[in-house]
Amino acid sequence: MKVIEAENLSKTFRVKRKEKGMKGSIRAILRQQTEEIKAVSGVSFAVEEGEALAFIGPNGAGKSTTIKMLTGILYPDGGKASVLGIDPAKKRKQLAYQIGTVFGQKEQLWIHLTPYDNFRFFGAIYDIPDGEIEKRIGELSDIFELSGLINTPVRNLSLGQRIRCEIAASLLHRPKILFLDEPTIGLDAVSKIAVRKFIRNLNAEKGVTIVLTTHDMQDIEALTERILL
Repeated sequence: MKVIEAENLSKTFRVKRKEKGMKGSIRAILRQQTEEIKAVSGVSFAVEEGEALAFIGPNGAGKSTTIKMLTGILYPDGGKASVLGIDPAKKRKQLAYQIGTVFGQKEQLWIHLTPYDNFRFFGAIYDIPDGEIEKRIGELSDIFELSGLINTPVRNLSLGQRIRCEIAASLLHRPKILFLDEPTIGLDAVSKIAVRKFIRNLNAEKGVTIVLTTHDMQDIEALTERILL
């Protein structure tokens, strides 16, 4: 069964341009110059349930923009998308209950709170009952080996520890699809191996569909079955 279908997805951004120096700044105030940047142009693909897909390409190819359209963060200018039978642009909230996202370069955890407090917060967002959220926190703490750091403020965690917590947080509501945008960026070799192990087990044992964007060829080899270039 296809859980993701994209048909001719397109996205264009309008960006401001100015000449260098003070004169350029004055001209930009008096007469703004803009340029259209086509980030995504006519992208079509499908992903099967339980698949692990690598979505790769050079910087600026539109990978993150495509992921953001599939998750409802951005609206496409053209084409259409369906994720678990839901149009992300029209029913983003409904879709959010069934997918998880991890952006390696952006934090979703509140850095002044502990992972535990963050998990409780996300549990409330996803309407998970108190008893059930405590059970899920315990399960994820064991899987991701978080017991020694779950009560430490996120700002005091290493990058590898934070990424483990980010992935755990994205799984609290038991999503059917996990979107991972460069989840191992900046991690040391040991942390990368640990994160890959967790992701591989999610796919193999839990049947979670994985969509991974990365520039790390070892991530691709270790985690995915198919490459979309």
